[in-house]
Amino acid sequence: MSDSTDTPVYGSGAATPAAQSEGLTRVTRIHHLAELKAKGEPWPMLTAYDFTSARLFQEAGVPVLLVGDSAANVVYGYDTTASVTTEELLPLVRAVVRGAPRALVVADMVFGSYEVSDEQAVASAITLMREGGAQAVKLEGGVRMASRIRAIVEAGIPVMAHIGFTPQSVHGLGGFRVQGRGDEAAEQLLADARAVQEAGAFAVVLEMVPADVAARVTDQIAIPTVGIGAGNGCDAQVLVWTDMAGYATGRSPSFVKRYAEIGDTLREAARQYATEVRTRDFPDADHSFAR
Repeated sequence: MSDSTDTPVYGSGAATPAAQSEGLTRVTRIHHLAELKAKGEPWPMLTAYDFTSARLFQEAGVPVLLVGDSAANVVYGYDTTASVTTEELLPLVRAVVRGAPRALVVADMVFGSYEVSDEQAVASAITLMREGGAQAVKLEGGVRMASRIRAIVEAGIPVMAHIGFTPQSVHGLGGFRVQGRGDEAAEQLLADARAVQEAGAFAVVLEMVPADVAARVTDQIAIPTVGIGAGNGCDAQVLVWTDMAGYATGRSPSFVKRYAEIGDTLREAARQYATEVRTRDFPDADHSFAR
């Protein structure tokens, strides 16, 4: 092993020049997303919760990263997304911003941080921007949250809306149920989409919505739609990265495609490491210092 006395960078956290040149070639702005919709070019979005995954996703060319309230489940182990607080989300936002300086980093507004009033919503959004370094915020709700969106946008903060199935309202929706089924529900979803657009949102997430309804919404509003369980007619797609990469434990939602099985790989690596420590096969001479 090298005798270098340089300060170790645990986990190789510093991006190398080669890594910095890969992936995104420009800083992503909200007008770039509008341009992609106008050209009919779909774009990917993933959640991220730490520096390393954010850096890798930027190198992979993912232009938008969401520090989602899904951190409640993925990072903190809570049962629902409603349990996570803004204070718990802030360090994750800061880490993702540092890891992916060219991506558009969107921070979720957590349950209880915007429902009370427009003033509360603006204050919470300012916290995510000022203390977290996010470039935009996301909140759940359509017509009923239009005034919140408008107030935040008027404060100079870009807002991504979220309609259809809204996880923070899971109890009020009667569980994890597809939204927008039936003519009346589809019309309400379209009304929600129009309301958030008119309020100033730059994009809207459509979650767990029939594909034909999502395609209709996408066609009838000017801002980009971001689908999750909403078919391929949306302008963009988003997934929780731990679901997408097979890192999460338990069953993934039916709309998730697993592109890897990182959980199995990590489990096997940890098992092999533990075995080699117990048998004194690690560290060997190659991983030890000589006098």
